Amino acid sequence: MSNYISMLENRRSIYALGNDLPISEEAVTNLIKAAVKASPSSFNSQTSRVVILMDDAHAKLWDIVENTLKPLTPAEAFPNTQAKLASFAAGKGTILFFEDTNVVKALQEQFSLYAENFPIWSDQSTGIAQHAVWVALSEANIGASLQHYNPIIDEEVAATWNIPANWKLTGQMPFGSIQAPAGEKEFMDDAERFMVIK
Repeated sequence: MSNYISMLENRRSIYALGNDLPISEEAVTNLIKAAVKASPSSFNSQTSRVVILMDDAHAKLWDIVENTLKPLTPAEAFPNTQAKLASFAAGKGTILFFEDTNVVKALQEQFSLYAENFPIWSDQSTGIAQHAVWVALSEANIGASLQHYNPIIDEEVAATWNIPANWKLTGQMPFGSIQAPAGEKEFMDDAERFMVIK
């Protein structure tokens, strides 16, 4: 089996995070940048945008999420929600993934025949970038998971960190040291998922 497939298989959702990284903050930042830059996008549009929150800014994000969710969550369920959010906050940082909607709109205007597809392709681009970063972090022995508290946190996130209005939040990736491995992963039967046609 190729090293690449092994890297894909090793990427898992790690929820037990710590704030000690096996590499420097600068190395992590460079790794994230390189993974995003190497990720393909339709028409080489490079719509992905990234904000890397470390330490206090990282903790602030999860305070925002908790405060936003509290009035929206049944009181009896909120302790479980708090515990989940605390596991993310225990990490070293969070990567905020965005898509630049101005670029998407410009492409829609320039290539009107494909206008309805550009938002779809933008979603695909952010997914590819998120996956590339996740695999790169895993390969560096850094745990991560992908969360989606957008759009309910969008407004406060934008106000807190002066995010451009044309950047659309698409995901949050808390990361840190791996305090406990992921559980076993189950796969559905290949016959239900794949077809080979000759």
